[in-house]
Amino acid sequence: MKFDQGSKSLLFLVIYVSTHNASYALSNAELAKAAQNPVANMISLPFQNNINTGIGPDDETQNILNIQPVWPISLNDDWNVITRTILPVMSQPDVLTGEGRVNGLGDATFTAFLSPANSGSLTWGVGPVFLLPTATDDKLGADKWGAGASAVVLAMPGNWVIGSLFSNIWSVGGSGKQDINLFTWQYFINYNLPDSWYLTTAPVITANWEAGSNNRWTVPIGGGVGKIFKIGKQPINAQISAYKNVEAPELGADWQFRLQLQFLFPK
Repeated sequence: MKFDQGSKSLLFLVIYVSTHNASYALSNAELAKAAQNPVANMISLPFQNNINTGIGPDDETQNILNIQPVWPISLNDDWNVITRTILPVMSQPDVLTGEGRVNGLGDATFTAFLSPANSGSLTWGVGPVFLLPTATDDKLGADKWGAGASAVVLAMPGNWVIGSLFSNIWSVGGSGKQDINLFTWQYFINYNLPDSWYLTTAPVITANWEAGSNNRWTVPIGGGVGKIFKIGKQPINAQISAYKNVEAPELGADWQFRLQLQFLFPK
């Protein structure tokens, strides 16, 4: 079969576009999995807004915007330290403060995961977690320094990203009246779809060991959807989800609605 010059040009164009699009899709698939991996060796800046509704007898609303920069540090060819900071910007309703609505910064947490650079089929990380009394109002924080341990483990078979993150923080000083002994467990299950969409569930389960048994646990269930897209050359991970608290403290929220924009800076 012979091709004229026009046919050759068209064939070349089809092959180029197909190859280019396949490479782009693969790149986005890898980017999606990295965005869903808490110990990925990638700088990112997530803004996660949580709206907690149905708080107290008057069904008040709490808003927490978590600013969560992730900064990896390469120790050598074998090991990385993945640092994660969470700085909450809070709006607390009257039922939680007794002084009307209070707005400002809450207490920050800082975690440093030691993680192997090449962990194979099972990715993991362990390290310390610290609580920093950065709250701008006593009603927005515990006025305590805290420290503890955190661990994460995950696998990424096929289109899935499945894992769990655990931590426990104890107070180690500060002038606050209430001691801190807080357990956090976040399991996450993501299924990646075509065109950079994915399904997700990532509830944050907590236990306040200092509280009575009726006010100890917060257990949400739910999920949502996300997508990787670009504005210009900047990749962004957007996600929206909703969670119902099947167990919560007496004045705790009934529902949590989560919206996240994560700016990704792959190497």
